Amino acid sequence: MSSLPAASRSALRHVLTHLVTPLLMCLGMGIAYLSAFHAPAPHQLPVAVVGQGPQTQVLAQTLKDRAGDGLDVTTAADTDAARTRLLDRELVAAYVPDADAPTLLVASANSDTSATVAEKVFTKVAAQQGKPLAVQELTPLPAGDPTGQGLFFLLVALSIGSYGSVAVLGAAGAVLSVRARALLGLGVALVVSLLGAALAGPVFHLVDHGLLGVWAMGWLYSAGIVAIGTALHTFLGRWNTLTMMALFVMLNFTSSGGIFRPELQNGFYGALHSFWNGAGFLEGVRDHVYFGGRAGLGGHVATLFCWLAAGAVLLLAAARAERRQALAPAAPARPVRQTEEEEREEEMEEAVGV
Repeated sequence: MSSLPAASRSALRHVLTHLVTPLLMCLGMGIAYLSAFHAPAPHQLPVAVVGQGPQTQVLAQTLKDRAGDGLDVTTAADTDAARTRLLDRELVAAYVPDADAPTLLVASANSDTSATVAEKVFTKVAAQQGKPLAVQELTPLPAGDPTGQGLFFLLVALSIGSYGSVAVLGAAGAVLSVRARALLGLGVALVVSLLGAALAGPVFHLVDHGLLGVWAMGWLYSAGIVAIGTALHTFLGRWNTLTMMALFVMLNFTSSGGIFRPELQNGFYGALHSFWNGAGFLEGVRDHVYFGGRAGLGGHVATLFCWLAAGAVLLLAAARAERRQALAPAAPARPVRQTEEEEREEEMEEAVGV
């Protein structure tokens, strides 16, 4: 490298420095997705055996002993009690023993993958009785989203639109005040959420009712990301892209419950699921669309408001920091290898191109 001309050495160092970001993204995405999804296994999967009396208790205890930490087996007095607990999202499945026709009650809108795992468990139980297992679905899904996982990909679309816009607001909009960028961000979040609602409703029919609520939660979700990202850009500069990817892709998608809910993941992602904004949006939409808002909708909406409030606090901090910077004495001029405009364009390309 020492034999290269000075200009070539400078250019090479510049390229290598900028390669750090995509390489860290590669490493981060690999670690996040593989640690979250590579080996799903039930962990305290909540199921119930329906019935009363010694036989029901024995069956429930036997299942619990055999499954160990995999199942959290309880009993429900009757099918009505089991239905209520399923629609309140307290259970993944409820097994109704019957000498002639054993039945498994499921609410797949809660999580199709969790319901599938429960079905495999109780298919073996029914087979031991020499009977086929009948599965009764309590939450029919729309034809446009037969597995219920389309909402996860809606989350992906909203996230990309939001954090991709952050790069533009932070780089191309750097000459604007924080207040102006924040107002633009609210407008961007509105457009992103309207696009999401259009895709979820009339375009792909992921939801067949409650579209206004889906849009409202989409706006809260997008506005929170844009506010946080716009504020962090003041402090992180070109490293904001990597930070946004870590917060709203690596940790967000993996903990959202869109592919596997916490009962099929390790404790780390299960803990994130309880307060991360992607889980707040996805579980809130599920509660609203499939369970009539009865299963904790208010808590998920509160989560989205908390993330938006955090973004507002960070924006205030960014505005104060930029005011202090504007009042500080001008630093001595120093040679630069690249103009600010070129750096901003590269930052936008890194963010939108990933």
